Amino acid sequence: MLRLHHVALWVGDLERMLEFYVSVLGATSGALYENSRTGFRSYFLSFSDGARVELMSQSSRSGARPPEPGLGYAHIALSIGSRPAVDEAVERLRGRGVEVLGEPRVTGDGYYEAVVADPEGNRIDLVE
Repeated sequence: MLRLHHVALWVGDLERMLEFYVSVLGATSGALYENSRTGFRSYFLSFSDGARVELMSQSSRSGARPPEPGLGYAHIALSIGSRPAVDEAVERLRGRGVEVLGEPRVTGDGYYEAVVADPEGNRIDLVE
């Protein structure tokens, strides 16, 4: 059974956006995740009904650029329930001709995920 895990947004000013989502919209923030090698930084925000938003930024000082152009929508993440379910889903989708953008792996912030593309190239993270 799939359930929406989170929606991710690229933002220009991470701390300003964090303040808005927490102070104005009432979200609760998790700890800052930072990858000093790539300049990537993110916060996971939770709302009372369980909905989650990931705010993401990437410093131009790192020389790296965000994988998606501009600001705004980055990906949706669907929770599948387990690591074996992620692995099985990737193989099933690959067999149906779905483009696999990222093989199953443990991310720097601890998620087991794979990334696939919908028919128009939008990113979908499949997480345990």
